[in-house]
Amino acid sequence: MSESRRHSLIVPREHGAWGILLVPLVTGAAAGIRSGGRFLPVLPLTVAVLTLFWLRTPLENWLGTTPMRARKPAELRLVRRTVLALALVAGAALMWTFRGGTEQDLWWIGIAAAFAFGAQALMKKRWRKARVAAQMIGAASLTLAAPAAYYASTGNWSQIAWALWAANLLFAANQIHFVQLRIHAARPISRCEKLSVGREFLAAQLALILILALAYSLGIFSGYLALAFLPVLYRGFAWFVRDWKPLAVRSLGWGELSHAICFGVLLVFTVIFGKA
Repeated sequence: MSESRRHSLIVPREHGAWGILLVPLVTGAAAGIRSGGRFLPVLPLTVAVLTLFWLRTPLENWLGTTPMRARKPAELRLVRRTVLALALVAGAALMWTFRGGTEQDLWWIGIAAAFAFGAQALMKKRWRKARVAAQMIGAASLTLAAPAAYYASTGNWSQIAWALWAANLLFAANQIHFVQLRIHAARPISRCEKLSVGREFLAAQLALILILALAYSLGIFSGYLALAFLPVLYRGFAWFVRDWKPLAVRSLGWGELSHAICFGVLLVFTVIFGKA
């Protein structure tokens, strides 16, 4: 078994999903600590969240629910051992998280996330063409890390926790939509053709601006939090006026990762300075 094959069987392939998970986790923890919460309770939650997310890939490959599945005996042993190791770590982290009995409301977050991942897996298996919808459902689940981290830190819910969830979900949805646009526009096209191919994404960009303005007017988002979307909005609109370039998947991935880091940094600064 080659090293690349081993890696594919046990390590999540959706590199962008790590950012969709980690940015809400960090921003939720930062908001909780900023509100007087503690850092230590966030540690076991972080370990549990990361290992459970990691666990999905070897488990799916073991059960054969994805095209990349374990077939040979050595591959089956590898994924079984990985699943067992990750399950033990996740179980220990969950026991640590809930040891005091005061974090029971976190179970509802876990149930919601598990339900969303189940719905995503079913959609990917039954409706192959619903890939974007399945990714959106997965993003809704991953971004629940924001309110979960906030609650783990403070022991209570707050509007800022759910505002961060909404903000991270809107950002993740924009990234997913943009990546799909770049894939569908991989062939050489003119700027006019870009408008035709990307009309749905362009409408989504405008809808995002309206949502941010509405959230700001209702007091759900602060102006500073809304401004964190400026880089990704600029990236989306700029694509329509730039000359066509061949799709480089690795470059696209690194570019979207840099946008995720930038967005996360802006959100953390927004939270730290009490402007969320």
